[in-house]
Amino acid sequence: MFSKTPNNPPPTPPTGPPTRLDPASLGPDSAQAGPRRSGQKLASLIANDMTLEGNITGGGELQVDGTIKGDVRVERVTIGDTGQVDGGVFAEAVEVRGKVSGSITAKQVRLYGACHVDGDITHEQLAMETGAFFQGRSLRLQRPPSPRPEPSITPPPPRHEQPAPASTTAAASSPSTATPAGSATAPGSKDAGNGLGGKPGAASASS
Repeated sequence: MFSKTPNNPPPTPPTGPPTRLDPASLGPDSAQAGPRRSGQKLASLIANDMTLEGNITGGGELQVDGTIKGDVRVERVTIGDTGQVDGGVFAEAVEVRGKVSGSITAKQVRLYGACHVDGDITHEQLAMETGAFFQGRSLRLQRPPSPRPEPSITPPPPRHEQPAPASTTAAASSPSTATPAGSATAPGSKDAGNGLGGKPGAASASS
């Protein structure tokens, strides 16, 4: 009437190296759940139970859920629902969900519906959702003009001065009449070429 069940032996553990799972074979969801790559920067976090007094300067991304009493100068700032900044915010991009009591200077500024901003906003692009509180001036961010390259001035080629031509002055010599030595011409005598001496009409003495 009673049947006796045989005793099954325990399973034998596998003998061999443990198999490693490839994250790519588990699908895209498991790959996203893994650690971030080394090239991606993690945002610095100011938790909601922290209060910092002083200026913050850096080159990365900052998530503010607590309170900062001072200026913030980073590349990107995100102020959460519980975040508060009492000072100026200077960044490339700013997203505000909490409260800012000070000026904001950034290329891109986005104000969400629950935010409270009391100060001027200097921006290139400004987006505001319905319900956002903003009290201040909206100023256009003007970048300083890039210096214009100075025109290159090419000096003129050197001029080779030619020597002035020597001025030749021809000396005009007046012809002079030479009188033979020992010959005298008496006033009123005829031309010497005639060979006649003495006065006209004069008689020569005869011996």
